[in-house]
Amino acid sequence: MIDSSLFQGKTAAYYTLGCKLNFSETSTFAQMLAELGVREVAKGEQADICLINTCSVTDVSDRKCRQIIRRMARNHPGAFVVVTGCYAQLSPVEVSSIAGVDLVLGSNEKARLIDYLNEAWLARERGENPSPNYHTVATKDIKTFAPSCSRGSRTRYFLKVQDGCNYFCTYCTIPYARGNSRNPSISSLVAQAEQAAAEGGKEIVITGVNIGDFGRSTGETFLDLVCALDDVEGISRYRISSIEPDLLTDELIDFCAHSRAFMPHFHIPLQSGSDEVLRLMHRHYDRALFAHKVNLVKSLIPDAFIGVDVMVGCRGEKPENFQETYDLLNELDVSQLHVFPYSERPGTAALKIPYVVDEKEKNRRCDELLTLSEQKTRDFYSRYIGQQRQALLEKAVRGRAMRGFTDNYIRIELKNAPADVDLDNTIVTVRLDDFNFDGTALKAEIVE
Repeated sequence: MIDSSLFQGKTAAYYTLGCKLNFSETSTFAQMLAELGVREVAKGEQADICLINTCSVTDVSDRKCRQIIRRMARNHPGAFVVVTGCYAQLSPVEVSSIAGVDLVLGSNEKARLIDYLNEAWLARERGENPSPNYHTVATKDIKTFAPSCSRGSRTRYFLKVQDGCNYFCTYCTIPYARGNSRNPSISSLVAQAEQAAAEGGKEIVITGVNIGDFGRSTGETFLDLVCALDDVEGISRYRISSIEPDLLTDELIDFCAHSRAFMPHFHIPLQSGSDEVLRLMHRHYDRALFAHKVNLVKSLIPDAFIGVDVMVGCRGEKPENFQETYDLLNELDVSQLHVFPYSERPGTAALKIPYVVDEKEKNRRCDELLTLSEQKTRDFYSRYIGQQRQALLEKAVRGRAMRGFTDNYIRIELKNAPADVDLDNTIVTVRLDDFNFDGTALKAEIVE
């Protein structure tokens, strides 16, 4: 039983590393604690609870997680430090050995975070020192689904519709960190979207590990889910976060092209534009299928923003393979590249591939694709200068212009926000002007 008096009047500090899914889950944890009387710590204040939600997609991520955990424990002496997320699942012994860490929860256990926190905190107050202080299960035993639909300090809501992955790409540890693909029912997700609408939410980002695989637990499909969410009154916008090209069906693209609320915005992982490398990665598509999906999106939704994930310098990627990737992305009408270098992960099948790309060459290839990405994003933005689009405005940082995103994911910087009106979470019509000073957004003005 939860001892609510333990939490009343306490403060908590949160730190999230990694993907949108992690941010969504952290917001839900914060909401659960707030319902018990825990408020988020103010700037410069010491917290009673520190919660770190970790990532383990690369060795750099692991290192950053350790740094953040140590910093949080140091900055909040005496706080009860809880670590969860992918790094906690994959390396619980290593995490639990970091000075100051009180509780480590794996992917199966974080759904009961409050229960574990309650038990462990009471044990500490009794002077007990549980050993080990971590709770994880083997990958095959990760069965729970922790629901999440929250916005935290953000304007947009993030709705978690799926967790886990069955793909086991040779370079990836996510299936080991999050378990097999699983999902809740469409009816439960519609209810969460309706609640977000009741709270005043205008936009929902659909998140998960492999969202296109939705339905494995319930016999439904991702298209079924999208159709149901489109009918939720009050939600004006949905965005589909990263979806695998082989799971982005032609029917789904067609539905989004004619839907009420799904925005002209897709994020499609490519990883490599070389069929040889895609086979080494154990991906489920080839470059021809990827090109077909991009071209179909642009033919049915010409204004669509298309983001692409690209992995550079993985084992087996010879110079000619990288050139194939560059040429394919250069030819396709995509809007932005999320470029990241391959990182060796213990226990992955990729370590058996003999051809290794050195760090200097990885960095050179990254720089080449980042330059291409900057040009493609600038070209995409430039097409819309002088046009009018619908934009959702977001809470402004003090002393800075209010920002937001158009329906097709162009970042805007507002020139004429009225000082006496709160426009956060408001959808307005804007006229797009030239680039701002650092080229990261288009200046815009509200059309009366």
